[in-house]
Amino acid sequence: MIKWSMFSLLVLGILSGCEQQISAGFTEGLRAPSLPTKTLADAGGNFSKVTTYRQPDARMYQYSVDKALLTGRPIVLEFATPGHCTNCDEQLQMLKAITDKYQDDLIVIHIDQYANPQAYKAYKVMGDPWTFVIDKNGIVRFEAAGRMLISELDAAIKRVVLQG
Repeated sequence: MIKWSMFSLLVLGILSGCEQQISAGFTEGLRAPSLPTKTLADAGGNFSKVTTYRQPDARMYQYSVDKALLTGRPIVLEFATPGHCTNCDEQLQMLKAITDKYQDDLIVIHIDQYANPQAYKAYKVMGDPWTFVIDKNGIVRFEAAGRMLISELDAAIKRVVLQG
């Protein structure tokens, strides 16, 4: 029993260390891919055509990625498929608070794998959730795989929003 516990801790330590090294292939300073993604307007107001999220926030489905990149505003791009991912559901709950806090300073876009699989390919995302913070010039300034704490995401957003 003790050996198993030590083994479990070792594996957990290795995996948690790996999570910090995961990258979708967009290191800081690379231009974010521009592509059309489905919006709520494209879906005729039908949330089920843009997300598997049970409690969607319409503000996260107002912009297509290509159109958002043209606004000159920072963007939080969240890849999450809550229809099969509990962490994604929790991540999207957190993003509602982020949207409330920064609604005048940035655009928040939720990308669901079922509605926008081409975006997962373009951003080289494998798995959920995955977060990108993109500056006003369309440059990726932050990326993170997995569930985040609100303080982690808030710090990344502040760096991008404050750069002006």
